[in-house]
Amino acid sequence: MNKKYVVRLDSEERAELLGLIAAGSAAARTQAHARILLKADQGIDGPGWADAAIAEAIEVHRATVERVRERLVTEGLDAALRPRRPAPRPRKLDGAAEAHLVALACSEPPGGRARWTLRLLADELVALDVVEAIAPETVRAALKKTTSSRGGSGSGASRPATTPHSWPGWRTCSTSTTAPPIPAGRWSASTRRASN
Repeated sequence: MNKKYVVRLDSEERAELLGLIAAGSAAARTQAHARILLKADQGIDGPGWADAAIAEAIEVHRATVERVRERLVTEGLDAALRPRRPAPRPRKLDGAAEAHLVALACSEPPGGRARWTLRLLADELVALDVVEAIAPETVRAALKKTTSSRGGSGSGASRPATTPHSWPGWRTCSTSTTAPPIPAGRWSASTRRASN
């Protein structure tokens, strides 16, 4: 089978890969990639192994073997051994846009609607030129991060109602009684006896 990305290592590259494996100090993934390249080599030792056989021998997915071969041919040995992490994608909503989204979600929904939907919020952000384009899933993730419920009482835009405290002059017994609690300092022991 003809491969698009054929591995042909020179003697220096083979020596580097063999030394890397022998040292055993490199990361496991780097060592696995070195083994893949050595087994896929179409150079000195004749035709390399098939991708399926390499994947089985090294216990990786066949797609990993294909990616390592491709990186060697297109980017070089170092990229094949230690692939770079992909650059993080830029945030669709910055702080100002998120604040605008929360304010919008807490506002009255458009006429004829009982509440805001993720699609409505996304469309409204585009209509207001807050963003150029945005998916409803991105809106959902942003609202989830701000613990918003699209206008509900716990939307994150308003403080939760607090329970009023009891009057501090009232004291209750720590043990269970059938009688109602008596306010401290209001009655003396003799007054209580007289009322019984």
